[in-house]
Amino acid sequence: MNDEVEPAAPDAGPTVPELQRRLAEFAAARNWQQYHTPKNLASALTVEAGELLEIFQWLTPEQAADVMSDAGSAHRVRDEVADVLAYLLQLCTVLEVDPLRALAEKIERNESRFPAP
Repeated sequence: MNDEVEPAAPDAGPTVPELQRRLAEFAAARNWQQYHTPKNLASALTVEAGELLEIFQWLTPEQAADVMSDAGSAHRVRDEVADVLAYLLQLCTVLEVDPLRALAEKIERNESRFPAP
């Protein structure tokens, strides 16, 4: 992975490399890197995705579409989305996958596989 971090535009959120660096520093400060194997990170990612799904499990489609209008459920959704993204970024760091490049390449393949009518 490229260690250079480009500065973010004014008022922009953190960049992917900045978030990956912060997550790595957080884990290192707690000596957690030993547990951050691809298998463990993929497992944790799946667990967190399940926790995100749990929020919507018994909701009707209308209730699910309205979930962000309730402060409590919106907070839970944001927390679980953050957990999913954190584990995905940590997995990408360990495997040296550029997540944005991987996504761009996948979109290109899908555009070829599934052309618009």
